[in-house]
Amino acid sequence: MPYQETEVTWLAAPDLCNWMEDEIAESYRFRAEYITTMLPMVKAEQMPIEFCRQGILKHVLNERHNSREMCVGIYMQIIPAGSRSGQHRHMKEEIIYVLEGTGYDMHYNTNLHCDKSYIFEWEEDPIRYDWEEGDFIYVPPYVAHQHFNKSDKYVARLLCSTNRLIKAMGMDWIDQLEQCPEWPHFAGYKEKILAQIHQDPGYSRDLPIWQ
Repeated sequence: MPYQETEVTWLAAPDLCNWMEDEIAESYRFRAEYITTMLPMVKAEQMPIEFCRQGILKHVLNERHNSREMCVGIYMQIIPAGSRSGQHRHMKEEIIYVLEGTGYDMHYNTNLHCDKSYIFEWEEDPIRYDWEEGDFIYVPPYVAHQHFNKSDKYVARLLCSTNRLIKAMGMDWIDQLEQCPEWPHFAGYKEKILAQIHQDPGYSRDLPIWQ
């Protein structure tokens, strides 16, 4: 490219801006809010319970908490006796610690092909992972997965953690493939759980609401 042309081209612009100056000002504003308004701790009573297609979730740490933790999302998956979660997949990898109960996971591994666009293919036959209290489970990115409670008497509880940075990278893909059996009414669960929350915030694995 001739030198004279580059001299003309680099001057082509739609308008002037203050983007860098705005970014500096935003940085100062964020740092001030980080100390003064963002939570250094999330108390148990600030962690809401959600009844959704994936199941019963207690949000331990969510971006809506306005916490100083900016990278991690954590929720507790509560699976009633003899039941299962919904089945979903997401681009963010997930790590899971089994707080309580016995059960198993079904993982449908994915194969990625790069052409003009991303092409994903999932294995038809899932891999089964049996788990119990104290175990660790890893779910790779975009692997379809589902949790099953093997006990017909006790609840299972899983602590699930994901990386929120993937959202800022433009790959916050979540697909709900199957809903939990209790959706959408959670008959008998929602009312009893909410009543228990208002009466006694403590937890007992023998509570009849889980059975």
